[in-house]
Amino acid sequence: MRLPVDSLQVLTEASEVVANHPLSLDELLRALAELVRKVADYQLFAVLLAEANGDLAIRYSIGYRPELAERLRVRRGEGITGDAAKRRRTVIVGDVRKDRRYLMAVEAVRSEIAVPLVARGKLVGVIDLQSARPAAFDEDSRNVLELIASRFSLAIDAALLFEQSMRQNATLKTLADAAQEFSTILALDELLHKISGLVRQLARYDAFSIYLLEGQSLQHYFGVRFDERVQWQSMPLGEGIVGAAGADRKTILARDTSRDPRYVQAVEGIRSEVAVPLILKDAVIGVLDLESERLAAFDEEHVQALELLAPQVAAAIDNARLYEQLAREQARLRQDLTAARHLQKLLLPTGFPRFEGLEVAARNVSAVEVSGDFYDFFEQDGERFMLINGDVTGKGAAAALYAALASGLLQSLTAKFLEPKALLEALNQGLLARPLDARYLVAIVACWVPAERRLSVASSGQPRPAVRRGGKAEFLRIGGTPLGMIDPGVYDEVSLELAPGDVFVTASDGLHETEDAAGRQYGEQRLGELLESLPDASARELLDAIFEDARTYGGMESPPDDRTVVVLRAL
Repeated sequence: MRLPVDSLQVLTEASEVVANHPLSLDELLRALAELVRKVADYQLFAVLLAEANGDLAIRYSIGYRPELAERLRVRRGEGITGDAAKRRRTVIVGDVRKDRRYLMAVEAVRSEIAVPLVARGKLVGVIDLQSARPAAFDEDSRNVLELIASRFSLAIDAALLFEQSMRQNATLKTLADAAQEFSTILALDELLHKISGLVRQLARYDAFSIYLLEGQSLQHYFGVRFDERVQWQSMPLGEGIVGAAGADRKTILARDTSRDPRYVQAVEGIRSEVAVPLILKDAVIGVLDLESERLAAFDEEHVQALELLAPQVAAAIDNARLYEQLAREQARLRQDLTAARHLQKLLLPTGFPRFEGLEVAARNVSAVEVSGDFYDFFEQDGERFMLINGDVTGKGAAAALYAALASGLLQSLTAKFLEPKALLEALNQGLLARPLDARYLVAIVACWVPAERRLSVASSGQPRPAVRRGGKAEFLRIGGTPLGMIDPGVYDEVSLELAPGDVFVTASDGLHETEDAAGRQYGEQRLGELLESLPDASARELLDAIFEDARTYGGMESPPDDRTVVVLRAL
């Protein structure tokens, strides 16, 4: 099961909240309401818990009149909440007025979502959210709320048991400490070592094992015998005491293994055994197994303690496995992004080109591994030279791929379209023929004609380029519509003559929008003042000065957005 980075953060926060309120039911439900508020906009919130007769009663609520919350009872199978409880599946209703199951408690309600809380294979209760807006809850709401429910259901069940059995204070205190400690351990092997030590506090054993379900076999994942790590054979689901516990989803207590026909000997001398299924979200993920050389070493109290611990163990193991999977995926993604960044660097021009009458310098610094900014230079018929500075909306891999698409199209278009405006119009058509949702390109295209010392510049919405002539900096008043957005596009074009020492600078918005500690943007004025302060600097020196000034101004080594700057200095 793969989770996006944001879902994993919700899961982790839920685990932390559960750890902070492991046994106080009222505090736990209050924390649950606060966490749910972060991910779903509701007017009515309720946690209904299952009673002995199967009815559901509100234990904690927000938005209900106290007298209504106190007397309201919902039978399993009745109403939207009862239907979710009966089927143990989340129910979403976009318009309750069109759903016959809806039991009206508050007239203004228009939409509802009910998420069952299931622990140890039984229904604990239901989280019910209601809103005055139609269709307030969607599949994203379902996914996040089910993640939260999967963590809170275990804690709520433990809290209910605590309320019902005060005489188990010592055992439950141990479980509470375990839940808090488990939530901080994400390395699976370290976690299982910790679990083996905790279980020893609850029940003396001579052999401890954790089996994890893979297909139809329980793989022996972790084992300890007399404090030494051991590795035993796996057990087919349904075979042996371990396999039977996994298949039947029930704890098996064998006080005398010689009298239990299901017993399969792994080591000599074992006289008693207890196997507890590890169940998460109503699915068996493994089995916790204890063995002893003493006859009747385990009893019902041990079973009760282990069954209380098992949901926490299952959740902690699942959390650790998800973390390890995410770590592997992130490592693979980092490798892919590093390779993509290397490839992108190969696509950018190497070094600075030499154009007649011009000194050129350019640089791209990405905010992440790959950049949505790019620049390129093209020679046309040996008589004119073209440059482009482009910026794709967004950043990261998707933006980089779109930038590569635009760069490839430019390669085929520059030989046919000699003027910047015409090139932008052709590029716009090429991108519109390959539409990508929410992706477009802003760019500056400039054409240098050495014989005329003329620089023609067109824009599709990139920040205004700067020109320093006669020691004074100004910004060209040109603009245009982004490429790949609309047809036809509108693009301004201007031409200017450059005398020796004149400078032309085009920069992406990652430079102009750099903010200082007070939130003030770098902007045109600062760039213009910098250009005026370095009248004798080369193109390379100006480029270095611009990037260093932006780094100092923003106070960060890594920019929050891609930065690309191209500097032309007339010779």
